[in-house]
Amino acid sequence: MNSQKAGKLICAFSSFCLLLVATAANANNDTPDPELRALLQQSIIDLNGFHDEFDAEVWLQDMSARLSRFIDDPIERITLLKNIHYEARRANLEPELVLAVIEVESHFDRFAISVSGARGLMQVMPFWLDEIHLSDKNLFKVRTNLRMGCTILRYYMNRESDNLGPALARYNGSYGKTKYPNKVIKALQKNWFKQ
Repeated sequence: MNSQKAGKLICAFSSFCLLLVATAANANNDTPDPELRALLQQSIIDLNGFHDEFDAEVWLQDMSARLSRFIDDPIERITLLKNIHYEARRANLEPELVLAVIEVESHFDRFAISVSGARGLMQVMPFWLDEIHLSDKNLFKVRTNLRMGCTILRYYMNRESDNLGPALARYNGSYGKTKYPNKVIKALQKNWFKQ
């Protein structure tokens, strides 16, 4: 891809990224954590994206090929990957980690609902929308769900000093157990790490 096309890709991505919301769930308590609430409210106004055109092209092509086993439509794949990359980087997470979480949580079904009521790609609990006064937002909207899920995951990563296993267990509401973190780490290593 020449630099003009790459520039158009970045420009389109930047325009595409001028949206949405943040939020998620403190799965370990029934009462919302005030620090997490504040982070979610701040994330509403925080924006960023790809910084390097070549990196964007390479990453999107590589991850699109990997995602094809879950999503057939190439346009849908690229759109989702742009959103995942944008929200992961905004939250200072590796996009590949977010892809692994989504694989385990919903298998890339944006309309997934768990038995506990968690919704969307990253399985965010809906009570957070009320907590940050955004009850009009829809957790099945990709950008809303990703913003909230990435913000929550970053919060737990910070809380666990970037120790992935415990942070993932907190995200899933299974703190102290290893089954969920092991599933995400296995998906990350098998399907999403650059090789």
